[in-house]
Amino acid sequence: MSEKIEFKFKSPNDSPGYLLGQITMLWQRKQKKALDPLDLTHTQFVLLAALAWLSKENDNVTQIDIANQSNADRMMVSKVLRTLEQKKFITRHEHQTDTRAKTIRLTLIGEKVLQKALTEVENTDAAFFSILGENLALFNSEMVKLIDDNKSE
Repeated sequence: MSEKIEFKFKSPNDSPGYLLGQITMLWQRKQKKALDPLDLTHTQFVLLAALAWLSKENDNVTQIDIANQSNADRMMVSKVLRTLEQKKFITRHEHQTDTRAKTIRLTLIGEKVLQKALTEVENTDAAFFSILGENLALFNSEMVKLIDDNKSE
C-alpha cells in the first residue's frame, strides 16, 4: 500500500480550485447545449464576441487583439479563426499598416449567428447564476480581481 496521501483541505468543498473546476464544467455543459444548435463551440463564440466587442471601436482588429481580449493562446486563436472563416462567419483582409497582420471582420452571417448566440448565452448565464441573486455583482467583481491579478502569467 502506498503512503497516505495528505490533502491541505479537509473536504473537496473547502478547495476553491476544485469548486471552480466543478462550476466551470457544469457551466460549460450548459453553454454547449445552448450553442450546439448554432454550430458554435464555446471557444468560437468567445472569439466572435471578442471580435464584435473590439470592432465597436476599431476597424482594424487583429488576431492578437482577439487573443488579448479573450485571454486566449495565440496559436489556438489562429486555428479557431480559420474554422470560423471556413464557416463564413469572419473574413481576413490585409492590414492597412502592418504587413504581418490580417484584419479580422465579422460577415453578415457571422453577425446573425453571434447575435443569436449572445441571446442564448446570456439567457443561459442568467439561469445558471440566478441562485446568486443580489450577490451576483459581488461574485463578478471578485472574479474580475482574480482575472486582473493572474492575467500576466
